[in-house]
Amino acid sequence: MRQCLTSPDGGYYTTGRGHGDQFGQEGDFITSPEISQIFGELVGIWFVAEWMAQGRPSRGIDLIELGPGRGTLMDDMLRTMRLFGDFTSAIENIYLVEASPTLRETQKRVLCGDAAMEGTSTGHQSRSKHSDKAVVWVDDLRSVPKHAQRSPFIVAHEFFDALPVHVFQSMASQRAIPRPGGQPSSQTTRWREMLLSPVIAPRARDEASRTGLPISADESPDFELTLSKEATPHSAFLPRLSPRYRALESEQGAVIEISPTARSCAEEMALRIGGSRDPSEQKRAPAGAALIIDYGPSATVPVNSLRGIRAHRTVSPFSSAGLVDLSADVDFTALAEAAVDASPQVEVHGPVEQHHFLQAMGIRERAQQLLQRADESDADKIRRIDSGWKRLVDRTGMGKTYKAMAMVPLARDRRRPVGFGGDVVT
Repeated sequence: MRQCLTSPDGGYYTTGRGHGDQFGQEGDFITSPEISQIFGELVGIWFVAEWMAQGRPSRGIDLIELGPGRGTLMDDMLRTMRLFGDFTSAIENIYLVEASPTLRETQKRVLCGDAAMEGTSTGHQSRSKHSDKAVVWVDDLRSVPKHAQRSPFIVAHEFFDALPVHVFQSMASQRAIPRPGGQPSSQTTRWREMLLSPVIAPRARDEASRTGLPISADESPDFELTLSKEATPHSAFLPRLSPRYRALESEQGAVIEISPTARSCAEEMALRIGGSRDPSEQKRAPAGAALIIDYGPSATVPVNSLRGIRAHRTVSPFSSAGLVDLSADVDFTALAEAAVDASPQVEVHGPVEQHHFLQAMGIRERAQQLLQRADESDADKIRRIDSGWKRLVDRTGMGKTYKAMAMVPLARDRRRPVGFGGDVVT
């Protein structure tokens, strides 16, 4: 997945092979910020509410987005945050974690307009058109400077679903156990990794065997997942990370997907908000918040979810490498486990379905505001506003498929974040 999506040599996002823009109606998929401006506005309000709940610090906020796409979400967030002058003044820098040079240029145009982009020791930098704050691009969250006195406010929308997964299947294995007076064997189950293998069309394979010539370029193989015959380093380690995985091992044929990259990213978020268990890396006071919005099961382990997406259709993830978007369901419980294991000073809320989160944040009321302000003669605009917000909360579609999860400083039930059962703290 990593090679297909972000390789500098033909990656889907990094080189745009065969594509103009991956986003929108003319691309391969459309995201919530592209459907309605209200989505980004409410995400911005959520962070303002967290800032208020954490005592309205007057400085030290790092606003960070992972996988910013076109920059639409951050643009709507910053436009909304600008209405809260004290919050905007507290922002030190805006960081965008982006691996694609092409998307980086698009984001710069959306967020910074004509301001120049300069190279830095860690990436690139420009200035926000909304507040003249520095906008800094880096390739990895770990490249964002870590300060004990900073409050990182991190948003990850449709980021985790693009991180690579390992697939494992529980298979029976024979293990001899000595028994008095007999030679029976005990059958146990062990995790075996599903590995990517080439699939060559039978006609091409037969022709190559008959002639001894290599398979031609136009008969290049697709791929499939095949079961490893032996244990791999990953099968010996990754399924041991969670009791949820260990509990499934005894079920012959059980399949699980694990993303160590996603777990590592959740750990990094938690460490930045709450500090480490290591006394030398602890924060004086936990501060900041993370909001993750993506799709995946609320509590169960993802199974057989790896998919390709092209022209708004689900396609095989094993063909047309670099031309097809790849994604897998997010294991929200695994992210929560990784976060609280990494830092004792964070807590996780959710996931909750997107319709619940957006309704709690006031999407209906904001839509009514926009509709009342719209010119009655502009029927297309009225239709876009009305259909857009309803699509985001549709409980037969995006409103149910997408989930929201929050990571905040440990509060021990003293409060809950807005959108997750809590109220705005004034």
